[in-house]
Amino acid sequence: MAIIFENFRAFDIHHLNMLLVIGVAIFFGTFGARLFQRLHIPQIVGYIVIGVLLGPMLGVMSQQTIKTFEPFNLFALGIIGFLIGGELKKDIFVKYGRQVFYVLLFEGITAFLTAATLCTAALLLVFDWHIAVAAGVVFGAICSATDPASTVSVLWEYKTRGPLTTMLTTIVALDDALAMILYIASVSVASVLMGQHAEGGFAVMAVHAVYEIAGSLVLGVLIGLLLKWIIRQIDDKEKILVFSISCIILDIGLAMTFKFDVILSSMAFGATLINILPRRSSASFEMIHKFSAPIYVLFFVIIGARVNVSAVSWIVLLTAAAYIIGCVAGKALGSHWGATYSKAAPAVRKFLGFCLYQQGTIAIALLIMASTRFEGQIRELMITVIIIGVFLFQIIGPIFVKIGVKKAGEVGMNVTEEDLIMLYKVKDVMESKPATIKEGLPLDDIINIFSTTDGLYYPVIDEQSKLKGIISISSIKETFAHQNVTGWLLACDIAQPVLDKTTEDAPLAEALERIQKYDLDFLPVVSDENGKLAGVLDAKTVNRKISAEIIRKREQADQVAAVSI
Repeated sequence: MAIIFENFRAFDIHHLNMLLVIGVAIFFGTFGARLFQRLHIPQIVGYIVIGVLLGPMLGVMSQQTIKTFEPFNLFALGIIGFLIGGELKKDIFVKYGRQVFYVLLFEGITAFLTAATLCTAALLLVFDWHIAVAAGVVFGAICSATDPASTVSVLWEYKTRGPLTTMLTTIVALDDALAMILYIASVSVASVLMGQHAEGGFAVMAVHAVYEIAGSLVLGVLIGLLLKWIIRQIDDKEKILVFSISCIILDIGLAMTFKFDVILSSMAFGATLINILPRRSSASFEMIHKFSAPIYVLFFVIIGARVNVSAVSWIVLLTAAAYIIGCVAGKALGSHWGATYSKAAPAVRKFLGFCLYQQGTIAIALLIMASTRFEGQIRELMITVIIIGVFLFQIIGPIFVKIGVKKAGEVGMNVTEEDLIMLYKVKDVMESKPATIKEGLPLDDIINIFSTTDGLYYPVIDEQSKLKGIISISSIKETFAHQNVTGWLLACDIAQPVLDKTTEDAPLAEALERIQKYDLDFLPVVSDENGKLAGVLDAKTVNRKISAEIIRKREQADQVAAVSI
C-alpha cells in the first residue's frame, strides 16, 4: 500500500511520460472536436482549443515536450503533403486549364501581395525593416492557401452544382500548390533579409530557391515512381499501406538530408503517384487517409499547445487584423480580376471571392515550417497571428461559402436519389388517380379493366372509396382454374387482403422501406382523415420520377454554366 501511495504522490501532471501525453492529447483532442462539431464549428478549432488548454494553461504539454515532437510534426506534414498531391490530377488541368490558371494566379498573388504589404506595415511599428519585411512576405505566402477540406464539405452539404462550384472545387485543389511555391520564394527572401544568406545576397537567394523547389519536385517524382513499381508487384492492401508509409518517411528523411522542402516534396510524390497509376494507387491514398486521423488530431493539438497566450499584445492583434484584412481583400479582388480577365462565368466573377477565405491544414503546415526560420518574439508573434487567423476563417469561412453558392443559385442542383427520397413525402410522387375496381364489380368487367389499362395491381374500394383489397393479374389467373364459378364471381370474392398501406403525408423513405421489407411492388395510399383511397405508390414509377428530377436539376445547372460562359 505504501508503494501505491508513493506512486500517486509522485504523479505530476507537468511531467507526464511521452506515451501518456500522446494518449491524453489524442483522446481529449477528439473529444473537443466532437463537442465543437455539435456547435457547428469545424473540428480543427476543437483540436487547437484543447491544445491551448493542455499547453500554456494546464501545463500538461510543456515547451520542452513540444520540441520532442518535432520529428512527428515532420511526419504529419509529409502525410498532409502526400494527400494534397493526390488531389492534383492532370484531368483538372486539361479540362479547366486557361480559366483556372488565370483565376488561380490573380487570386493567389493578389492575396499574397495584399497581406504581405499590410502585415509588413504593421510590423514596422515595432521591428526593424528587414525583420518586418521577412515576416510580412511569409504571412503573404501563408495567406494565399485555402483549406480544401472544409470548403468542399460545405459544397457537399448544400448539394451545389454549376460554374461557381466547378471553379471553386478546382481552385481549392490547386491553391495549396501555389501557396507552396510562394512560401518557398518568401522564405528564401526572408533568409536573405535575416542574414542567413548574407554573403551572396539575392543571387544566393535565387539559387537557393531554385535548388529547394527543383530538388523537392525531383525527389517527390522519384519516390512516386518507386512506390508505383512496388504497388504493381503486390495486391495485399496491408503491405501497400506499409510501403506507402515507408515511402513517405523515406521522402521526408531525404528532403531533410538535402535541405529540400518536406511538404512540396511530399506533394510532388502524391501528385506523381495519382497521375501515373490512378486506379491502383487509390487504395494507397484511401488507407493513408484513414491512417492519418489520429495523426491529424495530435498534430493540431500540438499546434494549440505552442500558442503563447501571454504573447497576445497590441502588435499581435494589429498584425492579425492586417493579415485577416489582407486575406479577405486580396482574395476577393484577385479572384474577381482573374475571372474577368479569363472571361469566366458571371457567377464566378461575382461570388468566387466569398468562397476562398477558409484556412486550415496547409496554413498550419506552412506556419510550422516557417517558424523554424525565425526566433524569439517574431516567431511567437507569427504562430499566434496565424492561429488567430485560422480560428476566425474556420468559423466565418463556411458561412461565406454558403452565401456565395446561394447567391449564385447553385444550392440543391447536385442532388442524389437518396437526397430526394429523404426530402419527399408520399403525396409528392404517388399516382393520385389510379384505376380502381368497385367491390361489387363482376369478373367480366374486371377483365375488361385489365385489358384497357396498363396496371398490374388494382385497389378494390367500396361505395365510400375505402380500401377493401387488391386484385392482381395473378389472382385473376387463379380464378380460371375454377371455371364453374367464374360466371358469378365479384371483385370482393377474388380480392386479396392488403398487406400494408401508407398515408399521403408519410415520408417517402419510410414508405419505400416498407415496400422493400415486404417485397411489394406498390403500396396503396389512404387519406389521413377518413381512410379513403388517395392514390397508389408504385416503386418503379417513383424511381422514374426521381431520376427525371435529378436529370432536370443537373441540366438546369449545366445550362446556367453554358449560358454564362
